[in-house]
Amino acid sequence: MFAAKPTSRFVYLTVTLLLLLSFFVSITAYETSDGNSDGEDEFEGIEELIALDEEEESQQNQGSYVKSTEAEVIAKAQRIVLELNSDNTKRIIDGNEYVLVLGYAPWCPRSAELMPQFAEAATSLKELGSPLLMSKLDAERHPKTASSLGISGFPTLLLFTNGTSQPYTGGFSSEEIVIWVRKKTGVPVIRINSVTEAEEFLKKHHMFAIGLFKKFLGREYEEFVKAATSHNEIQFVEVNDIEVAKVLFPNIKPNNLFLGLVKSEMERYTTYEGTFEMDQILNFLDYNKFPLVTILTELNSMKVYSSPVKFQVFVFAKADAFKNLLKPLQDVARKFISKIMVVYVDITEDNLAKPFLTLFGLEDSEDTIVSFSISDLSFGC
Repeated sequence: MFAAKPTSRFVYLTVTLLLLLSFFVSITAYETSDGNSDGEDEFEGIEELIALDEEEESQQNQGSYVKSTEAEVIAKAQRIVLELNSDNTKRIIDGNEYVLVLGYAPWCPRSAELMPQFAEAATSLKELGSPLLMSKLDAERHPKTASSLGISGFPTLLLFTNGTSQPYTGGFSSEEIVIWVRKKTGVPVIRINSVTEAEEFLKKHHMFAIGLFKKFLGREYEEFVKAATSHNEIQFVEVNDIEVAKVLFPNIKPNNLFLGLVKSEMERYTTYEGTFEMDQILNFLDYNKFPLVTILTELNSMKVYSSPVKFQVFVFAKADAFKNLLKPLQDVARKFISKIMVVYVDITEDNLAKPFLTLFGLEDSEDTIVSFSISDLSFGC
């Protein structure tokens, strides 16, 4: 017997998904003690935030040593993030208006994945002139200090405002951390006044909500700002010039009132067609913020599991097979936008795939698997 051709298998998968989803979507879902510091300046001796390779990439260029650009960026970020310990934590938190604390454990894979994003966010916030102090605490090395802050799982992010903490509720990419911090420290909406400003904004932001208003006044505008303040993951921008708006949302139609979502993917532009009420705007964003096919990672897993789109299709496959599966999966997802979420999981990633496969009794599988789930899972180490 001959193995089925890959293209035939993918067509079969697409047809099967369409039939199954058409059925399911049509029915109602049922629903140690702390270590001591030597007392030196807190900004000296910052431990490495990210584990760099011992052997640095280098090259000889006319006799000069050239460092890797990535290493330089990481090194710069490391100097910005303050290492907390049992001696300086209370002093730092009480002595600064805004302090963002990352509680981590060296053995936690989610902590390891978050750290480079945290470092990049620290660099961006410093360049933006943010008053926030970025810090980190090794909770395994300083368990009593971590406990006193309310850190138990890893990673944990806490924002302290004048000594009072609030849990972090944003995303875990560097851009999402920056957005959340800026909103919590007084910048919920960015106003863009020129084409040049819009072009510069596009270089730094991959997803955002754009509001076009004749004047930055009135009930609709107030609801827009309330939604911007409430939503912790997406940056909101406001404009009152149609030419500026077209840079950000090319398909926009001349109007005195407009709201749209921009994403860096195939389905890049989505127009909001509801009324300007905060709850409806937030609902629109939550149902449309994901790509057609979401690639599950340690960092975005919490966001996936907490999505309002509870009917989720999980596709487990190796990376090479997924490349061929991506287009048919996108075609299926496009037919059920806001009704289902298609999630790809690398079947070789034990931390992500194995809990699901074990649940279904398929932990020894190596082939492509499709499962359907109404998800309500937890996140953390």
